[in-house]
Amino acid sequence: MTTGATECLLQLYSDRHELEDYQKGVPRWCPGCGDNAILAAVQRLCRDEGLRPEKTVFVSGIGCSSRLPHYMRTYGFHGIHGRALPLAEGVRMSRPDLDVFVNMGDGDCCSIGAAHWIHAIRYNMNMTVMLHDNQIYGLTKKQASPTSPIGLRSNTTPGGAVLEALNPLTVTLGVQNASFVAQAVDWIPDVLYQIVSAAFHHRGFSFIRIVQRCPEWLPKMMDPWLQDPSRVLMLDHEDGIRLGPDLARVYKNQEKHDPSNIHRAREIASTLDPIPVGVLFRNDSVPCYEDLRHDDRLRTAELIGKGLDAEFDKFTVWPEGREA
Repeated sequence: MTTGATECLLQLYSDRHELEDYQKGVPRWCPGCGDNAILAAVQRLCRDEGLRPEKTVFVSGIGCSSRLPHYMRTYGFHGIHGRALPLAEGVRMSRPDLDVFVNMGDGDCCSIGAAHWIHAIRYNMNMTVMLHDNQIYGLTKKQASPTSPIGLRSNTTPGGAVLEALNPLTVTLGVQNASFVAQAVDWIPDVLYQIVSAAFHHRGFSFIRIVQRCPEWLPKMMDPWLQDPSRVLMLDHEDGIRLGPDLARVYKNQEKHDPSNIHRAREIASTLDPIPVGVLFRNDSVPCYEDLRHDDRLRTAELIGKGLDAEFDKFTVWPEGREA
């Protein structure tokens, strides 16, 4: 007995994907780099949510963090420096049926891409945005980034950085239409996964700053926070991040936090030590730009073809006697 085409498609879509289905190649990041932990978290999320690889897109700019799409067996777009967000916004407007993820570094997002970042917060398009923040330009061999702490010696600041570091959390929370802001650290993988999952389930611009280690250029910078768990402030709330018993015994510095309270979220975001970890702010009522502007038509192959033909016809030299 043969199986109908529709039944084959339904069976294909219902098949469970394993973790290996999202893994592609061997990551070339340095051993101990926080990018490895972030990659593991997003691959686990894709598996647990049953995301179809052909319906999932990872977009990035330039930098160590931006190699992540190369290691995902999904669609990916490796753009130019600072332009990951407008590229991802184009994907959302053209294909609202896809799950869109964005990976950027602290220079990629907070320096050359800063204007795109600010307006992407305003647009509140439905995507999961991960800022890999190791507080240094790693790919280009140790230059100061916008998030480098004051006094940091680098190739561009040999006498020490003279400006106070930009705080990605307070910046995001200060922009109109911010709807989801969270912070994670790479050395607590279970909490990192929970935060990425919470961001994915939020409909809107879900911004996660991930404090990560750079073992090559800043190998000891985060050691004080790794060695003293009291310097990490865990944000706890009923429908948010929950610590398991083992982690709760280690990370005893906890605060009950209501993520709908933007004023308290801004206060927490301003805290550098201890590092706050969890969902700082969430507002599910902020409309998404694509919902406000989209005409609900998917860009099918037929629709795209008609659009291309119409544009090509403008420049076609027709044979004599034939009309366009």
